[in-house]
Amino acid sequence: MEQRWPPGSVFALRSASVPTDLREDDMSTVAAVKMLHLAQLEAALLHLEPFEYLTIADVLYADSKAAIIEDFPNIDRNGSFPLSTLRPGPAFRQLVDELLSKEFEIAVGKKFSMDLSQYPTMVTVRGRCSAGSDGHIHPDSKDKVITVLLYLNPVWESSGGRLRLLRSKNLDDFVAEVPPTMGSLVIFKRCDHSWHGHLPFEGQRRSLQMNWVKSDRYMRREQFRHQVSSFFKRFTGRNAG
Repeated sequence: MEQRWPPGSVFALRSASVPTDLREDDMSTVAAVKMLHLAQLEAALLHLEPFEYLTIADVLYADSKAAIIEDFPNIDRNGSFPLSTLRPGPAFRQLVDELLSKEFEIAVGKKFSMDLSQYPTMVTVRGRCSAGSDGHIHPDSKDKVITVLLYLNPVWESSGGRLRLLRSKNLDDFVAEVPPTMGSLVIFKRCDHSWHGHLPFEGQRRSLQMNWVKSDRYMRREQFRHQVSSFFKRFTGRNAG
């Protein structure tokens, strides 16, 4: 049976203000990181220009992919959704737990030479893309510290929807283009020129986004904003953003 994460669930966000023993033991139920191939992350090249970023073609173990696809929550509308509004299966929940795990936090922090334990985290999910409202060039909010994008599409043939990491606010001026295929991972440190976007695409485009953010206040504000947006999308059947 599918389980809905309640609002405020630790699966929807994690606060840096929670005592360390609770965060590590109770809030991350991962017995072992068995879906994310952390050795791939440790070996990945960190690019310093035009901003700090890394890409991995496939960070998932092969034997985990079918279950993740099967347990991806049903999302039939455009936009970004907090986990508390979705009904994922157990394999997808395990994947989120691993992204929120101490092991992943340490691996990312080591790569970017940062102590990420001081920052809250938040996770959102996308299932569909709008050619009209998604993919526009942006650097991410100033309240974000590190952005993690994990794509979960078994195949990708379209030229649209491929994330481009940019030197400028010109979509053709890119240093990397990442197809949103199963296990494709992008991590970057947010700055005023961490420009990224993609060519228009309409249809299914599955992804998980996790961010380390500067404050609990921003995290909770964003969760509330996404929940309100999700409520209206449910009735309008279109992207409210």
